[in-house]
Amino acid sequence: MLLHRVVTGQLIQGGGYDGKLQPRQTRARIKNEANNGLSNQPLTVAMARGADPDSATSQFFINLQNNSQLDYPSFDGAGYCVFGKVIDGEETIARISQAETVQSGIFEALPVKPITIINASVNN
Repeated sequence: MLLHRVVTGQLIQGGGYDGKLQPRQTRARIKNEANNGLSNQPLTVAMARGADPDSATSQFFINLQNNSQLDYPSFDGAGYCVFGKVIDGEETIARISQAETVQSGIFEALPVKPITIINASVNN
């Protein structure tokens, strides 16, 4: 899974594009569940979405700092839903967060060298 946005000190985003920067096929939009009591703290994983609070599909972001301004109700009354946390590999996240980026077309902070997640797992 390609990470297509690295905003130093703020977040790392991925899930929406393939290795050729083409939009990935997604499933239906999901209901925003940001009112779940979880906060956009460092190393938490949240759903990315558009202006419509219920527009999330496949994109997600990893918070690199306290982004509690994105918590429910947030600036738009909806917030950004945290659904996970990085529990191993923090040093890798730190290295990714320092990636050199460029603005390229619709991509505002595209890593110069492609960064791809090869493996991730769910830990219950």
